[in-house]
Amino acid sequence: MPAVLVTGAGRGIGEATALRLARAGWTVFAGVRSDPDTQASRPGSGTITRVLLDITDAAHVAALGDHLPDQLDALVNNAGIGVLGPVEAVSIPDFRRQFEVNLFGQVAVTQAVLPQIRACGGRIVFVSSTGGRAPVPMEGAYCASKFAVEAVADVLRVELRPWQIDVSLVEPGPTDTGPWRQIQSMLRDMEQGMAPRHRELYAQHISGMLRLVGTLQSRTVPPDVVARVIERALTSRRPRARYAAGAQARAMMTVDQALPTRLNDAIGARLLGLRQP
Repeated sequence: MPAVLVTGAGRGIGEATALRLARAGWTVFAGVRSDPDTQASRPGSGTITRVLLDITDAAHVAALGDHLPDQLDALVNNAGIGVLGPVEAVSIPDFRRQFEVNLFGQVAVTQAVLPQIRACGGRIVFVSSTGGRAPVPMEGAYCASKFAVEAVADVLRVELRPWQIDVSLVEPGPTDTGPWRQIQSMLRDMEQGMAPRHRELYAQHISGMLRLVGTLQSRTVPPDVVARVIERALTSRRPRARYAAGAQARAMMTVDQALPTRLNDAIGARLLGLRQP
């Protein structure tokens, strides 16, 4: 059976991916941040073994060799977080935390397991976002980290060609995960954490974002929609460099690529109800 490591597998897209791959017959090593039940479970014909893995913890990453087989057919870099807020108001520590998880942690795991991937010419999938190519106001830190992930994946795809290691990006849009279910309260918490002058300056941005996410919440796709795309990237005979995950993600990417940048800017401002003085 092929073996795969899935990071951020304790919930959401990572959990759905681990379950889907196990049902398809993979041996799944599911990276979780706390209290792993290391006893393997058997959903269908595959197995899932939970591994303690906070991708920002160097000791956890270094210990991966103790948990993984000598050959690893695939790595799914899924773990991530989202820091919300206008670029002016996001603290530098929060910006750093965003990149520590979404970029540096993913690179650290990739570096750690590349010997096992190389041993069998395996595959690597990075879970990015539509925000990795179509930036969203009030999500500057998050989008910047995903833009960086896209660049790393594009470079790796060329660097790893001599060993026939395919590297793909999966770009979900709004997905029915914990963060999306809680996004309105997250925005309220973000607002409360801002300095008073920033709350005043960005009041219309925040109210516009609350309206927009309220609309988008009714259009989120189940995590398994994204998991199905990840499975396709891992099993296609000739995997693509990028996969938009879900109809809404495909539509967002198509519109962003078809329209001039200034027009996309204007549309983004209009969606938030931003008015110039």
